[in-house]
Amino acid sequence: MTAPLLSIADLHVAMGPQEILHGVRLDVPEGAIVAVLGSNGVGKTTLMRTVSGIYRAKQGTITFRGQPIANMPAHRIVQLGLSQAPEGRQIFSNMNVRENLVLGGGDVGLGELDRVLAMFPILSERLRQNAGSLSGGEQQMLCIARALMRRPSLLLLDEPSLGLAPKIVAQIFDLIVRIRAEGVSILLVEQNARAALRIADHAAVLEDGRIVLSGPADQLRDDPRIAEAYLGGHAH
Repeated sequence: MTAPLLSIADLHVAMGPQEILHGVRLDVPEGAIVAVLGSNGVGKTTLMRTVSGIYRAKQGTITFRGQPIANMPAHRIVQLGLSQAPEGRQIFSNMNVRENLVLGGGDVGLGELDRVLAMFPILSERLRQNAGSLSGGEQQMLCIARALMRRPSLLLLDEPSLGLAPKIVAQIFDLIVRIRAEGVSILLVEQNARAALRIADHAAVLEDGRIVLSGPADQLRDDPRIAEAYLGGHAH
């Protein structure tokens, strides 16, 4: 059996005296979209930031392509092929679109610019525009495009639908499917369970820092506990 691209086992993360994640276990198979569902404040962003090296693990292991990365410096993790599009977009609003993308490329440079822009044609039309003047949906596209500039094998997406209109959310999730079709595996943290379960292969539910439910996304879609908590009481 092939080892997962990303494997998290018995992960504990604390902020000062308070433990935020309690023994989290999660795998991302190569070529898959794995969704982590949960409401605000349950530890989803802490999980993403620990995987990408921003936060330190108190206990447990994180392996990427079989290599231990828990507590490895964030820039080294990026070099291994793991990129994150953070919650809240965090683009450089006083720079133009092209400058944001160039920064995303880092020492890799501009090699990926044409390929990334082909996936985000709206950004091609906005290259000289200040990123701060883009619409919310365009800013989210820029955030994702910037993370793709290093051609990662694993993309971490933290709440990509946050604050966006339903029509734009649908466009963003269509893009996520297309990114996976380009050979990028995806770990997706999302409050919009309906949208996430529609495109994910596997899903897990995080509550109070613990994974309380996990399995194939189509099974979770039909699970009455998921329907009650996240789908307005109706399984679809």
